[in-house]
Amino acid sequence: MSAVPTLYVVATPIGNLADLTPRAQDVLRSVAAICAEDTRRSGQLLAHFGIQQPLVALHDHNEEALSQRIVARLLAGESLALVSDAGTPLVSDPGYRLVRAAREAGIKVSPIPGACAAIAALSVAGLPSDRFTFEGFLPAKASGRRERLHALAGETRTLVFYESSHRITESLADMVAAFGPERPAVLARELTKLFETVLDGDLASLLQQVEADDNQRKGEFVVMVQGAADDEEAQLAAGRRMYAKLSEHLPPSTAAKLAAELTGAPRKALYGG
Repeated sequence: MSAVPTLYVVATPIGNLADLTPRAQDVLRSVAAICAEDTRRSGQLLAHFGIQQPLVALHDHNEEALSQRIVARLLAGESLALVSDAGTPLVSDPGYRLVRAAREAGIKVSPIPGACAAIAALSVAGLPSDRFTFEGFLPAKASGRRERLHALAGETRTLVFYESSHRITESLADMVAAFGPERPAVLARELTKLFETVLDGDLASLLQQVEADDNQRKGEFVVMVQGAADDEEAQLAAGRRMYAKLSEHLPPSTAAKLAAELTGAPRKALYGG
């Protein structure tokens, strides 16, 4: 624990309670109070570990009004913790207004790392993870969802979405329409829980699996979609496909020259001669 008043941003389990780290437990036991998105749900977690600190409800509807009162407690010398229902606070959860207000007041804000559904899912997806963009939940209305997805169709980074059981089928169908049925994707469901599943394939096959199995429409989802090929990669892929066809009928050097001229792919990448 810090000797100075601190707002601790504490990650909590996304399913398996054993994922609450020893450090997180120590911090939650030592603070004056814990700001929680849902005090009933967080109360159950804390009770499991025998943690009895007072809870303060902090959610989307009261965060703006309550933040200054919490900051006042911090300025008065108390250390407090911030948790969300599950996972890392502020990642598609309330809390950024409080963190911003605390930092503006000169309060120390310290992360207590732990579970995050987006990162956990990405770690097992087998999709490019050196560059990715987290999009959180898509708009609930179909028109807004489709508009957002079409705007992301050209994004070259891996796309990471959260989705609920109520909209998973519709969202996958809209992704097929926006990104194409053959775009590689991974669907992670109920991570760290009893019925955890991770499905991979292309978007069309994932949609078929979800439509065919009631169980695959239950729980909490992370949907990851491989990014679009950038211009150079797309040119090279097109050039290689054309070179393969032309080389069946033409000398390799001629096939490579024609394929390069027609697709813009570099000739040496198609044929080294």
